[in-house]
Amino acid sequence: MTSNDRRFPLTRRRLLGASTAVATATIAAEVARPTSAVAATVSATPSWQGAPGSSGVHLRWLGNNAWEITFGTTTILIDPWLTRFKTGTYTPEGIRDDTPLTVDPTKIDPYIRGANLILVCHGHYDHMTDVPYIAARTGATVLGTESHHNMLRALGAPASQFCTVRGGEYLQYDGFTVEVFRSLHSMTGASKQVPYPGTRPGTVPPRPTTVADLVEGDTLAYQITIGERFRILALSTANFVERELSGLRPDLAIVAAGGGTVHDYVGRLMGTLDHPTWVLPTHWDDFDYPLNQPAVDWGGLQPLQQAVKAASPKTTFVNLDHLEMFTP
Repeated sequence: MTSNDRRFPLTRRRLLGASTAVATATIAAEVARPTSAVAATVSATPSWQGAPGSSGVHLRWLGNNAWEITFGTTTILIDPWLTRFKTGTYTPEGIRDDTPLTVDPTKIDPYIRGANLILVCHGHYDHMTDVPYIAARTGATVLGTESHHNMLRALGAPASQFCTVRGGEYLQYDGFTVEVFRSLHSMTGASKQVPYPGTRPGTVPPRPTTVADLVEGDTLAYQITIGERFRILALSTANFVERELSGLRPDLAIVAAGGGTVHDYVGRLMGTLDHPTWVLPTHWDDFDYPLNQPAVDWGGLQPLQQAVKAASPKTTFVNLDHLEMFTP
């Protein structure tokens, strides 16, 4: 990728390693905008038919890698990006580097009513663009790397709510813990490149205005342990550091589609995690389509499901549609 190339030279299908005027306000303006919660309707039919479990933990898929995890009075958000401005990412032409970053509260407020914690896995536009607005609105603490926080500050996020992590932290909260692990982004093409690579350490950069301005900023994985009894591992992209995750044994893993350029991605992951009881797929929908419509698979869902079945036959693959909830 070159800085003077107006189009991302690889489509998101390749970005994720598969072998096979919506928003109008700028981020700076929307961070300060008041909100109101309104009812939302979803046209999707339920895709998960199993009965609710007894964990007391509820996971709701908000599209792409956005997740809401609730238990008791606690709400944790992972990479909450609901604006889903059009980018053409999954088209044959691929994404335009100069696509402007926008935030639309009317796409966010119906679904995000509060949060205690926001976990940022990496810094790309489809993971972090809505975070400043949601953090300001909810008062949630935001975990992420120094680079993530510098970019978020440039977007107008409240620095007083940041908890800067790098991997290795083991954080105690009221009734749950969060472990932070170094991770890796998926890689693409013959040269196996990370899209929009780079970090933003040190001083706060100029305000990002386009998708290309939000770089990876390092990638993190998180394990949430609730009441010392239920463990959720959250991955945001189709790659990982095996040594970091060895011995974790989560009950449930959120696993990204893709990984075609990573050696035995799913097989190694399932073995490393000692075959979790549940896998919830993530980052498999084409986010040019709105959240209140059924998810459109970009092509990575079925290969992921087949790979999980082959590597871990006793693991239950729970495929949710947009805004569906799973209670293990």
